[in-house]
Amino acid sequence: MGDLLDKFQPLIDQREALLSTGITDPFNLVMERVVSPTVAVCNGRETILLGTYNYMGMTFDPDVIAAGKQALDEFGSGTTGSRVLNGTYRGHRDCEDALKHFYAMDHAMVFSTGYQANLGIISTIAGKNDYIILDIDSHASIYDGCALGNANIVPFRHNDVEALEKRLKRIPEGAGKLVILEGVYSMLGDIAPLKEMVAVSKAAGAMVLVDEAHSMGFIGENGRGVAEAEGVIDDVDFIIGTFSKSVGTVGGFCVSNHPKFEILRLVCRPYVFTASLPPSVVATAATSIRKLMDGADKRAHLWENSKKLHAGLKALGFALGTDTPQSAIIAVIMPNLEQGAAMWEALLNEGLYVNLARPPATPANMTLLRCSLCAEHSSDQVDQILAMFTAAGRATNCIR
Repeated sequence: MGDLLDKFQPLIDQREALLSTGITDPFNLVMERVVSPTVAVCNGRETILLGTYNYMGMTFDPDVIAAGKQALDEFGSGTTGSRVLNGTYRGHRDCEDALKHFYAMDHAMVFSTGYQANLGIISTIAGKNDYIILDIDSHASIYDGCALGNANIVPFRHNDVEALEKRLKRIPEGAGKLVILEGVYSMLGDIAPLKEMVAVSKAAGAMVLVDEAHSMGFIGENGRGVAEAEGVIDDVDFIIGTFSKSVGTVGGFCVSNHPKFEILRLVCRPYVFTASLPPSVVATAATSIRKLMDGADKRAHLWENSKKLHAGLKALGFALGTDTPQSAIIAVIMPNLEQGAAMWEALLNEGLYVNLARPPATPANMTLLRCSLCAEHSSDQVDQILAMFTAAGRATNCIR
């Protein structure tokens, strides 16, 4: 009998070879205690967090925590049902109202995760005989949504407007077309040229979906994402997002002004056949979203942090994913997995946690140390982070 896990043997061998060197497993870290949005205890040591996607630092906001505790007391620990059956509580509607207000849009659907939001919306609106044109560096949840819907997938070169336009011209006339873009790409932290891409897509008669998971709350005058920052939010048909980043909890959503949007509640399988979020979670999300509407000062400080860290790492001699800071994500490019893992461990020993990202999740088979800044990081903490990168970089011969 064949072992169905044999297909993973190369990865098993790679992992065993890495761990045989005595290095700490970079994908099995346990946080024993979380002190704040920027500090946790890891391996018994107080550690600065620089890899949590907690961009706006809402996880310990007193109002957010109080809302969750009240909902837990009043509604219990869970709904034990789907949104279309017994799983829609007052809090779920309140959360959708907060999203509609935040984005100034007519419709909002809340999913149990951001992954399911992409899986559900994409697979429902684009099916067999339809065409999805997407950036080749799109998130796994986007690709999985395409596969579930059985649409024809047409990828184009990352952030290449001309390549997108060429692909659109090759789609059969009259076919349903959905262009999928991301505001911020999570591996390198670069933003999409949405102004040009949305214009090209609309000229070709395509609908446009933008995943703003890594920009919501931070980018744009009101924190609505790159589409807002580039002045095309009213031209986008669907915006997908998540609660697990700037909002500081868990869940996903889609907002839209499409007049037929509400029918998706009855035909979207990952929405219909999944238990809804616990009342405490949607209460924290709704409270956080409403507070993010007044987050201009936090957004400004996060930009300061991003510019300072990017400039400091560049001055130290590290290769970075972008020439200039474009988001709260700063990717440090490592020569290979072995050196990346060594640098990751050296940083952890210094008291700093970052994400080690490896192929196939990364573009161009790169190994990255992915740094995700938070609005709650102080300027002094950014100085500490740069000192830690200096020490770890020299210890591992990544810099001189």
